[in-house]
Amino acid sequence: MTEHFIGIDVGTASARAGIFDRSGRMLATAKHGIALYRDGPDIAEQSSDDIWNAVCACVREAMAMARLAPEAIAGIGFDATCSLVVLGPSGVPLPVGPHGDPGRNIIVWMDHRALDQAERINRTNHPVLAYVGGTISPEMETPKLLWLKENLPATYDAAWQFLDLADFLTWRATGSLARSTCTVTCKWTYLAHEARWDAGYFRQIGLGDLADDGFARIGKAIVSGGTALARGLTVEAAADLGLKPGTAVAAGLIDAHAGGVGSLGVRSSHGTALTRMAYVFGTSACTMASSQEPIFIPGVWGPYFSAMAPDLWLSEGGQSGAGAAIEQLIGFHPAAPEAQRRATAEDCSLPDWLAAQAATRVRDRSAAAHLAKGLVVVPDFLGNRSPHADPQARALIAGLGMERDLDHLVALYVAGLTGIGYGLRQIIEASRAKGATIEAIVLSGGAGHTPLIQQLLADCARLPVLVPEEVDPVLLGSAMLGATAAGTFQGVAQAMVGMAPGASVFAPVGGDISRLHDRRFAAFETLQAAARATRDLLQETKDHAVSEAVT
Repeated sequence: MTEHFIGIDVGTASARAGIFDRSGRMLATAKHGIALYRDGPDIAEQSSDDIWNAVCACVREAMAMARLAPEAIAGIGFDATCSLVVLGPSGVPLPVGPHGDPGRNIIVWMDHRALDQAERINRTNHPVLAYVGGTISPEMETPKLLWLKENLPATYDAAWQFLDLADFLTWRATGSLARSTCTVTCKWTYLAHEARWDAGYFRQIGLGDLADDGFARIGKAIVSGGTALARGLTVEAAADLGLKPGTAVAAGLIDAHAGGVGSLGVRSSHGTALTRMAYVFGTSACTMASSQEPIFIPGVWGPYFSAMAPDLWLSEGGQSGAGAAIEQLIGFHPAAPEAQRRATAEDCSLPDWLAAQAATRVRDRSAAAHLAKGLVVVPDFLGNRSPHADPQARALIAGLGMERDLDHLVALYVAGLTGIGYGLRQIIEASRAKGATIEAIVLSGGAGHTPLIQQLLADCARLPVLVPEEVDPVLLGSAMLGATAAGTFQGVAQAMVGMAPGASVFAPVGGDISRLHDRRFAAFETLQAAARATRDLLQETKDHAVSEAVT
């Protein structure tokens, strides 16, 4: 039978492939690491060749594990981080940094080099910005394109195509330059509800040349996720992947959005696809909520039309640092080296080891909130994406003493997790204030896989957390795209139901612990406000010093 589908996910640190049957059951999965180049705190680059090689390796490995012939695969779906891929004529990689290395031709989503460009774009107050939460982020693609034009004009001028990473993967697989509605709407300012680019926006911000050539370098053909592309896998791509030429390939999605597709339809009595918020907790964190009408929420990206679920509006929030923020936080502690040695001896990651340690210290998972004691963490190491839309925000820790032991490290870890949870609560409250209905959270992502985290998120956000069972929702979401492209389902919405998993439910705690979270949340917001006030004071001091030096 050919009713098997491959979901391929490219995250920040690895590429993964999962093979699924028509019911959504995963038969095999494989993972391969990818290189990440960090030349400074604001720089993050990757290689499109390295990523494609990793994709091919994990597909071949998963196929061998599943013991399937190439003919058994009916469709393939891709998802990836919203990173910018730069290709020259004939698809040759071009360098995106002053190093001049064409092997580093991707500006990764988390790269913040275009902060100045984003601020200048925001000062235009162009109407397009209403559809990115009112403020464009340096993580989005037009600030990065402007940075390239201003700082690496040779690369910018020589570029044949600028692609989101998911669209690069489908081009490499099929030769089709069609872009996904998801990628260009969420990260490139395409107005999907009007089916057009806004040429005036590009001209006003300094990228008028892209409009002048009819947007040929960033996408003339825009199609919905799950649309079958070209004639399927090319002969060359099929040979690379170990699959059959002509196998259906779907237009892809951003990785978090694939997680939404794979999780929002879970079989549960808690909410519906229209009243659930998908929460993808990985290196970063993304929240996604759908609505039938556009909802404009300051500091929350969107509303985007048909960017995730077809014919629905999407509001997308989250934080640039989530799992990465926790790793940064615990890495500061004096006991971290000892904890890492113990985690390595037990063959687990340091965050997982700390989660297990916290669980052994309390009678139930909700009680772990007491372990944080007087520690309060605002984990804005990479700025605050939502709801404050403040890329210059930075993290704070309140309540530090002279402790250096493992117990204190566990306490700091728990405090960091609650900080992540309170950021989620802020997004929910901001969304509800503008009329969104949110009844449950559906959790996916590698950083949120432990029951301790799942319970703490429910307690912090004060909503049930649904966890899809026995499946990775991001890989499943991409497999649903492949199943749609293959014609097994009539559309993505039908695939979301037909391949949906069951879910475990983590109900929010009540009583004294709930009231403790209310107090801690108030402290969290107080610290955030103090951080903004402190930054303003320091900026005033800096401006005064510069003025004095000039005079």
